[in-house]
Amino acid sequence: MTQRLYYTDSYLRDFEAAVTDRADDSRRIYLDRTAFYPTSGGQPFDTGQLGGVEVTDVVDEGERVAHLLAAPLTDDRAAGRIDWPRRFDHMQQHTGQHLLSAVLADQLGQTIAVHLGAKSSTLDLEVGTLTPDQARQAEEGANEIIVQNRPVEVNFESAELAVGVRKTSDRDGTLRIITIRDLDRSACGGTHVRATGEIGSIFIRRLERIRKGVRIEFLCGSRAIRQARSDYNLLSQLAAELSASAEELPHLTEIRREELRVATVLNRELEEKLDLCRARELYAAAAPESTGLRRVLVRHEGGSLDSIRGLAQAFTSMPLAIFVGTVPSPPALVLSVSADTGIDAAGMLRSLLASVGGRGGGSARLAQGVVPGQLQLEKVVESLGAARA
Repeated sequence: MTQRLYYTDSYLRDFEAAVTDRADDSRRIYLDRTAFYPTSGGQPFDTGQLGGVEVTDVVDEGERVAHLLAAPLTDDRAAGRIDWPRRFDHMQQHTGQHLLSAVLADQLGQTIAVHLGAKSSTLDLEVGTLTPDQARQAEEGANEIIVQNRPVEVNFESAELAVGVRKTSDRDGTLRIITIRDLDRSACGGTHVRATGEIGSIFIRRLERIRKGVRIEFLCGSRAIRQARSDYNLLSQLAAELSASAEELPHLTEIRREELRVATVLNRELEEKLDLCRARELYAAAAPESTGLRRVLVRHEGGSLDSIRGLAQAFTSMPLAIFVGTVPSPPALVLSVSADTGIDAAGMLRSLLASVGGRGGGSARLAQGVVPGQLQLEKVVESLGAARA
């Protein structure tokens, strides 16, 4: 059994221990006691050094804690050193999560899942809806308690006698209870700060609807400051590029959005006019067949079918017209027919594609598809009887 030193002292950075077992060529080490926290309860594992060797993972195996190392450790005793900045960051995030969950439970609903990530953390709230204003109120309430610097205490209590915990534990025996004075009691095995003031701050960054409720992304302490600085730098850069202040960005964004909408409409109109002009040229140049049909083939060497679909539709807006357009990569083609030809474009093309292992579909007037290779593309084009334009 491994004695877990972090249960009673989350601030312990250095310790010594005896090696009780080893595996994987002495890269998996078991100790009689450890200050290294294993991944558990949504909190990531600690890193650091054991016997001067880097600790790459810490695994909770029930009664024992396994330390995975970057190199073999053959000593019978070893000194451990925790990566303190990483540990303290986790302490801030985890205690901040307890605080935020407690405030949200009082106002809205219970936390049903927690994930403390490398860059940000999330908690899932069992609630139908959560508005930005409700999230802001919860954030403000949590930060008020941080300023009050309430003690965060660790106690061990019998599961049968532990009362007032925010979420009932299904464990028997002794529970480790984390208490934020006059606010919250939770059964938890994680590492925590001594007082709420050490959390620094809580910043709710994003809300997301999930199947059972709402997911809240949040950051605490130094993470919140770094993210706020990053967001501010981004806003400042955008404002500088637009020769404006950050406060003016929403208005300028709305102006740019409207300008883009107008430009998009105008560009579409110009493309339609250009396609019609080009289509008329092709139609005039195509010699009518004995039936009066005018058939044209356009090979587009770059881009996709989207770039010639407008031309196809413009061409077949004229009488007795059949348009075939191809692109080489991936090998694909579009077939467009005017209504007076009596041809079902989708039906005709689907049959031809099937014969060469291709696939596609569309409507009676416009259809398209892809084929395995250039040879198959040429077979379909030949079957359509298209002449080069």
